[in-house]
Amino acid sequence: MLPTIVLVGRPNVGKSTLFNRLTKSRDALVADLPGLTRDRHYGRGIGSSKPYLVIDTGGFEPTAESGILKEMAKQTLLAIDEADVVIFIVDGRAGMTPQEFIIADKLRRAQRPVLLAVNKTEGMNRAVVAADFHELGLGEPLSISSAHGEGVKDLIELALEDFPEPDFDEKSPNNKVPRIAIVGRPNVGKSTLVNALLGEERVIAFDEPGTTRDSIEIELEKNGKNYIIIDTAGVRKRGRVFESIEKFSVIKTMQAIEDANVAILVVDAQEGITEQDAHVAAYILDAGRALVVAINKWDGLVDDEREFIKNEIDRKLKFLDFAKFHYISALRKKGLPELLVSVDGAFKAAMAKLATPQLTRVLIDAVAQHQPPVSRGTRPKLRYAHQGGMNPPIVVVHGNHVDGVKDSYKRFLEGVFRKTFQLTGTPLRVQFKQGDNPFAEPENKRKAGEGIVSMRRRKTAQRAELKAKKDVEDKKR
Repeated sequence: MLPTIVLVGRPNVGKSTLFNRLTKSRDALVADLPGLTRDRHYGRGIGSSKPYLVIDTGGFEPTAESGILKEMAKQTLLAIDEADVVIFIVDGRAGMTPQEFIIADKLRRAQRPVLLAVNKTEGMNRAVVAADFHELGLGEPLSISSAHGEGVKDLIELALEDFPEPDFDEKSPNNKVPRIAIVGRPNVGKSTLVNALLGEERVIAFDEPGTTRDSIEIELEKNGKNYIIIDTAGVRKRGRVFESIEKFSVIKTMQAIEDANVAILVVDAQEGITEQDAHVAAYILDAGRALVVAINKWDGLVDDEREFIKNEIDRKLKFLDFAKFHYISALRKKGLPELLVSVDGAFKAAMAKLATPQLTRVLIDAVAQHQPPVSRGTRPKLRYAHQGGMNPPIVVVHGNHVDGVKDSYKRFLEGVFRKTFQLTGTPLRVQFKQGDNPFAEPENKRKAGEGIVSMRRRKTAQRAELKAKKDVEDKKR
């Protein structure tokens, strides 16, 4: 399960700026205005040595006695209880405030690992600025600049150092059993689908949003195959998440997606395709998980409504063109066998092993068909490819000037690899790696050569010096 990092601090200390930098997004609003963030933002950390989840919280006012500030403080305290690591952010330019002592005391009582980050220290003497915050008693203050990225990577690596590396062994028996996460908005029929697959009333299915509060893992054997089904809580729109328990259901759902091999996105056909459906789908795509889309409650629509929903899917979920779509009725158990067949196919594609010679031949044929566009006066040269990982499959392409490969050409290669190897149901990632210059001398040989040249120069200088002395002596004679 991925570690969860929670960002805590007074209003306007730079929590949302740091959140956007860690997730490489603009999901959190940023402005020089205290209290702008009120609801919680969830994201997947990108660019560190280990994967993690990060949560941005509202400005922490622990002394607030009423109103929105009190509610924000209550939510922040609950977030701290769910955190694996807390990053306490303070403003290095504003200096120490009495409120920071109260927050520090709350964090000590929570008994969670805490890192103290002194933000907005760009252009300042970091040691001097950080020295004032030793008084909080939370360990060594770490100077950062969330706006400029200074010290941020070291901060996150320190936060994650006690967590193990992701344990993924392709030979492990556990990875032969597909882990299937059932995800979607509240009340779309996720628990009903789980019960229909199991053939029993294993989880509570009730016509009320938010019935499921936690992620539940259930083993399933179907047609001689084993599965692990993960029933998750509904992910509703951020602004409509009010209950504290439901807020942490979102974290559990995100972690379930990360831990799964295949996600089944359940959509309510009677309500249509919503923005939140697309949001959940985008998170599954970002996590690199194989995907099958189940359009539930299909039996309750007439022909005109069905045609409208299909058009909506083509328009709003066009970025999921790699996934299979199934029109089902979980309540009446219609369309479920075909759904499991697509799950098996998506799992097989996600765990596919791609041979280097075949990948290279496909790459060469693709380049012959359509060369990469010229970038900054130079055309990238793509030479060979190999597999760099699975779940999702990663293809690493080696060549020269690969930093000039455009995104459109990258998508072209993704489509070629997907079609050739029939990777239906899983995202595919193409990465580029700059090749070494075959004509460049190895480092050790170059250094040895430099040593030989230096020795020859010294000997030449010595001979010249001896000759000059001899000429002087000859003239004296």
